[in-house]
Parts: sequence; C-alpha cells; structure tokens
Amino acid sequence: MSTAPRARNRRGEGGLLRAEILAAATGLLDASGDPRAVTLRAVARAVGIAAPSIYPHFLDQSAIVLAVVRQAYAELADLIGSAMDRAGEDPRHRLHALCAAYLDFAHRHPERYRLLFGGVRIPGPGSGITPEDLLDLGAGALRLVVEGMTACVTAGCCTSTDPAADAIALWLGLHGLAHQRAIVTSFPWPADITRRLAVPLSHLVA
Repeated sequence: MSTAPRARNRRGEGGLLRAEILAAATGLLDASGDPRAVTLRAVARAVGIAAPSIYPHFLDQSAIVLAVVRQAYAELADLIGSAMDRAGEDPRHRLHALCAAYLDFAHRHPERYRLLFGGVRIPGPGSGITPEDLLDLGAGALRLVVEGMTACVTAGCCTSTDPAADAIALWLGLHGLAHQRAIVTSFPWPADITRRLAVPLSHLVA
C-alpha cells in the first residue's frame, strides 16, 4: 500500500476520501485477516493522509470496521442478486444460484466473511457502535433469500408454510457449511453438498 502523501481533494470531493479510507481498511483486513489491523494510523498511512483527516468521515476505528461490514454485506447482496438474474426464470434454479453465490462469497473473501458474523456484532467497551447500528446488517442479502423462497412457494415447487422463517433456516445452514469448509479444508465434501443442504431446508419439491 502507498505511504506517499496524497493530493488534497478539491472542494466537494470529500466522498472520494471516504471511499479511499474504506478501500484501505478493506485492504488491511484482506491482507491480515484481523480487524485489529484496521487502525486509524494504518489506514491513514495506506491512504497517505494524517490520521486526524479520518475523523470528519469516521468517528473511530469501530466506525470504519462497521462501514467495511456494511460494504461487504452490500457486495454479498449484489453477488446473490446477479447470480439469481443469471439463473433465469425458474425459481428453483434461482434459489440454488443464490445458495451457490453465498458460498462463493464466503470462499473468495474469507476475511470479510468472518467479519460479517464476528466481533463487530458484540461491540467492546468504548466502541462507537450502537445496537441500532447492527439492526439492519445483512438485511438486503436476507431479503433476497426470503424473496427466492417465496417465489418457489408461489410457483408450487416449495412446501414452506413460512418462507421468512425457512429463509433464515436456509441462511443458517449455508453459514454452517461455509464455516466448516473454511476450517476443515481436507474433508472430502460431497460434490452436491450445497443441493443436499438447500433442498430440505428450503422444502423444495420436484
């Protein structure tokens, strides 16, 4: 990462600096796998600014980490949505596509994925993160799972009587599989394990 001083943004370009700070924080997380590496000093060094220049954009380190989490959830939702669009009109294909996309994100971005469900949800003493900040984390991605499940019910290929609750169960199942794949890398996972997990949890029928 660059440590050279950066050129000052022109008036009205403060949003660009915020984006650079966020990109630097994400890069530090990806490189280290540890959110503690995302310090104000390290981020400032990566961007080429003085640490106090961060404060107009982020109150403290926890606010930067929370922004990284929000962006990662948005990336996950975009990946799921794009996969569903590419899958066509069949709701079963779309549901399987979203499951595959979820697991693909966890595999390709392990550090970010761990952060989504890690300590940011249990703020430490002095953290600037409030319970209200955590309420909507992941809501966009989960909404797509609910919509996918509901579409299957409407099409008659899913017997769920509570798509919202079953979408949460499917999400938890996918999270469990993603976690186990990450820590038990040598296990001979069945090639169709995603389908074996998704079909019963989503109550899909032939």
